[in-house]
Amino acid sequence: MAALGWLTPRRRSATARSVLAGEASAEAARKSTQEALDSQEALDTSDREPQFPVHGDAMAAAFFDLDNTVMQGAALFHFGRGLYKRKFFETHDLVRFAWQQAWFRLAGVEDPEHMQEARDSALSIVQGHRVSELMSIGEEIYDEYMAERIWPGTRALAQAHLDAGQKVWLVTAAPVEIAQVIARRLGLTGALGTVAESVDGVYTGKLVGEPLHGPAKAEAVRALAAAENLDLSRCAAYSDSHNDIPMLSLVGHPYAINPDAKLRKHAHSLDWRLRDYRTGRKAAKVGIPAAAGVGAVAGGTAAAIALHRRRR
Repeated sequence: MAALGWLTPRRRSATARSVLAGEASAEAARKSTQEALDSQEALDTSDREPQFPVHGDAMAAAFFDLDNTVMQGAALFHFGRGLYKRKFFETHDLVRFAWQQAWFRLAGVEDPEHMQEARDSALSIVQGHRVSELMSIGEEIYDEYMAERIWPGTRALAQAHLDAGQKVWLVTAAPVEIAQVIARRLGLTGALGTVAESVDGVYTGKLVGEPLHGPAKAEAVRALAAAENLDLSRCAAYSDSHNDIPMLSLVGHPYAINPDAKLRKHAHSLDWRLRDYRTGRKAAKVGIPAAAGVGAVAGGTAAAIALHRRRR
């Protein structure tokens, strides 16, 4: 049996130094394992954007430009088409609206002269009409010309904010009545837009202040944020135009959507996020001349006018 003694573990009392060595070894092993886990987690998350929008953040909201950001083309031009159909103005006005819309769609930028002319035309056209009448017509025009021109990608971005429990506002130079119709039909919170003067519910043909454009948009967002107790550093803004850089610069999460050249360059320089949903840009890249596009739109408009005259 003595020969088998080497198989029996010897009981030796642990000294203080051995206890210390064991504890130190265990601690080193635990620390090494945790560091490895932390390192792996960092690798796993380094390429992922932080969750945004943040769910349940009541001090955050989103502000969306309308023309060419939420919707293809300009809302005012589509509204003009609907008013023409309802005989609010003459054929030569439609030709001008069509040309301005073609320019806006193909150039991808707002021409200040075109936009001012369109606003002046719209004000003269609605002068003497009731606000309630234009709101009702706006609902019809949305279904006829605007609903199918909403960018699905931008709509999804807005819905993400709504799903996170945040308010979503349109901010546009278009008349506030049109903007409110679009916001309501998209299920958004509301809209900020250019306010046309009315007396006793009838348009006077004048503006209240100036068009909500460029720096005016930023001031409107700032005022709304103060009224709604929002933290702009936690808010997001979306636009296609360099004219909206003042608004985009206000928020902590600016997005360039279908950006014009100046905004794209600015966004890249500041590492802003970009999204582009324009399939037409792909056609341009494969060599379709812009002039051909303008000609097609102008020709189509002329044909439509000729057909309209024959029917009359």
